[in-house]
Amino acid sequence: MKARIFVIPTGAARSVAQWRDLRLFCHSTAARRNLLFRTAQIAAVFLLAITILGASDTSSRFNNLGHKMVCPCGCNEILLECNHVGCPDSDRMIGELRDQLASGNSDTAIFNWFAAKYGPTVLAAPIRGGFDSVAWITPISIFFLAIFATILVVRKWKLRTVAANVGTAAQEDPLRERIRKETEY
Repeated sequence: MKARIFVIPTGAARSVAQWRDLRLFCHSTAARRNLLFRTAQIAAVFLLAITILGASDTSSRFNNLGHKMVCPCGCNEILLECNHVGCPDSDRMIGELRDQLASGNSDTAIFNWFAAKYGPTVLAAPIRGGFDSVAWITPISIFFLAIFATILVVRKWKLRTVAANVGTAAQEDPLRERIRKETEY
C-alpha cells in the first residue's frame, strides 16, 4: 500500500475527498493501534506521576508528625528535637509514633491517639475541627472586636469634644477676651 501524506487545511473549505481520506486514515488498523499505543503511554506516564507524587516514605511522614508534637516532659520542645538529658518521655513517644506509623493509621488518627493518651497539650497546634476550631478562631475574633470597639470609643470621644466646643463657645468668649487683654503688652 502506498503511503499517503495527509494535509488538512486550516481553513473551513475542505473537499469531500480530504474528509474521506481523513476518515479512512483514522479507521485504519495501523492508526487505531498507534492511537491505542499512545493512549497507553500517556496513561502510564500519568499513573507513574500520580504514584510518585502521592507516595510518601515513612521517614518523611515520621519527621512531619514528630515535628507537630511537643514532648510532655516539661521542656516544651518539639518531640523529635527534645535534647533534654535523661528525658523520660521522648524515647517512649518516638517508639509509639513509629508503632502508630507501622500500623498504617492516618495522621489525624495518630494525633487523636496521642491526644487521648497524653492530653491535648502534646499537640504543637490544635487539630482543626470540633472544639479545637475555637482555639483558632477566638484570638482572631477578639482582635477584630477590640479594633471595632476602639474605633467606636474614639468616634464617641471625638463627637463629644465637638459637641462640648459648640455648646460652650458663647460662655468662653468673655473669658478669652479677658485672657487676651491681660496678655497684651
